[in-house]
Amino acid sequence: MMASDPVLQLQRVERRFRQGTKTLSILDGADFALRRGEMVALVAPSGAGKSTLLHLAGLLERPDAGDVVLNGQSCGKLSDDARTAIRRNDVGFVYQFHHLLPEFSALENIVLPQLVHGLARQEAEHRATQLLDYMKIAKRAGHRPAELSGGEQQRVAIARAVANAPLVLLADEPTGNLDPVTAGYVFEALEALVRHSGLSALIATHNHELAGRMDRKVTLTDGKIIPA
Repeated sequence: MMASDPVLQLQRVERRFRQGTKTLSILDGADFALRRGEMVALVAPSGAGKSTLLHLAGLLERPDAGDVVLNGQSCGKLSDDARTAIRRNDVGFVYQFHHLLPEFSALENIVLPQLVHGLARQEAEHRATQLLDYMKIAKRAGHRPAELSGGEQQRVAIARAVANAPLVLLADEPTGNLDPVTAGYVFEALEALVRHSGLSALIATHNHELAGRMDRKVTLTDGKIIPA
């Protein structure tokens, strides 16, 4: 795949939900392409379908029609096991709440997914230490989530999401629970990590200032993905 080729594509994607006797159409022939090294902001009102779009892009849900293509591979009709394998290798997720494991330290929270991925503990710990240093919280490596600030917790969550070097990072309001100053620090660390690694990122946010710092913005209108 050439560097300019999309690493993630949504092709004529449809997603519908039943609501009593009615059918609610969230995505209706939606098209989208995310290129390598690109940061795209997804800005849309609550209830517009941002989370659904991210779930489809990350292979957590299946489209009712159309296809999701990740790294050149058509994924819409793959088995659950095949989709899980691709998701584990190629996609990182960051949510509004950090979802760190409370009984483990910051370092251990980043090491664990790497061990599941098959890395040796020494290598996993080395990479986790590098990531914590890159996120400017290496001194907090031995602290558990309850001992970390909200911004520190979210930076650990971001480091965990990229620990296995995915192709795509999908983030759902990653700074939504943080005050404006802390949100700025967390986004700055996230942006630096994305730029340094060549990762591609699709980030849902209500923060228009942060959205303006990304390469471009898209929104959801009438089930379509259009420039914002």
